[in-house]
Amino acid sequence: MSALDAVRARQSWSKVEDTAPGREELLTLVAAAGRVADHSSLRPWRLIELRGPDREALGAAIAKAQGDSTPSSKPLRAPLLIAVVASYRKSEKVPRWEQEAVASGVAHTLSLLLDEAGWGVIWRTGHYTRAKAVAKAHGLDKNEELLGWLYVGGKPAGKKPGRRKAVDARKLITRMPKTGAKKAKKK
Repeated sequence: MSALDAVRARQSWSKVEDTAPGREELLTLVAAAGRVADHSSLRPWRLIELRGPDREALGAAIAKAQGDSTPSSKPLRAPLLIAVVASYRKSEKVPRWEQEAVASGVAHTLSLLLDEAGWGVIWRTGHYTRAKAVAKAHGLDKNEELLGWLYVGGKPAGKKPGRRKAVDARKLITRMPKTGAKKAKKK
C-alpha cells in the first residue's frame, strides 16, 4: 500500500477489540513516526504507553479532575492508550507553537502507521487533558503538555469505521493574492 493509499483509507475507530500491538511492534512504528519534519531536530515530544492498570489510574485521575467520585471508564475503551506529550525545548529558532506541531505530527503519523498495520485507532482529547491531576498521573514536567491519547485496539470484524466526509481540496487551497490587485480594489 502506498502512503497515499494509506492516508486515503485512514478512519477513526471509536470501538475496538481487546487486542493491541505488542511493545516491539509499537517501538518500530514510533521510530518511523518520529521522522516527521522537526526544525533543529529538537524532538519536542514523547509518548507514554498505557496498558492494563495504567488505564485505571488514568480513569481515577480524570475523575479527580472532573470532581467525580467514580473513576472514568473512558480509558478502558481500548487495550492500549498512547499519551501524546508536547515536551517543549528551549530554542532561539523554534517557537513553542512549532514544537507542538511536531508533537502533533508524530501522533498523526503514528495513527496512520497503526491503521495501515491493521489496528483501529482514534485520537481522543478532552478538557481534562490540561488538568493538574491528569498531568500528575502521567508524570509530566513543567515544560510539557498532554495533547491527548491515541486509543488503539483490534479492528472489529464486520464493523465499519466512523464515516468521514470527502475533502474538497479546491475550497481549501488558494493562491497567494496579487499585491497590485488588492491595492487597486481598495481605491
